[in-house]
Amino acid sequence: MADLTDYLWIVWLVFILVCVIIELLSLEFTFLMIAVGSLAGLGANLLGAVWWLQIVTAAVVSVLLILLIRPVLLRLMRKGADHTPSNVAALLGMTAQVLSTVRPSGGMVKLANGETWTARLSPDTDTQSAEPGEIVRVTAIEGSTAVVHPSERNIT
Repeated sequence: MADLTDYLWIVWLVFILVCVIIELLSLEFTFLMIAVGSLAGLGANLLGAVWWLQIVTAAVVSVLLILLIRPVLLRLMRKGADHTPSNVAALLGMTAQVLSTVRPSGGMVKLANGETWTARLSPDTDTQSAEPGEIVRVTAIEGSTAVVHPSERNIT
């Protein structure tokens, strides 16, 4: 009768392959570190270590790689990334010129980037309306409506 621990190397290979596939989907280097740790467990298997020592070796190497190498790889991967806000985040704080009177119920503004948006006054302002030509600042985006607050330049 065959000893199942003789085929433990196949389990290590399958586990490494699964970790690599998951890593290709996530790109966070966690499963890559586990795969390399499992490779150390496979190495221990090929050197004739008992099953529990293989698992301990894989676990220790994986934890060390996750704690020491993964942060360096993530920093290198994100180095030079564009940190410019985009989408809704880029609109927050942007100035806009009122095109049609903006009230708490609605109006139209032209943002500094040239886009025309429906807008309404922020509920935390004392102003009842913003007239055409006034400058307002976007404080939030709710759906397709810019929530605006009168700019300090308009207050005299």
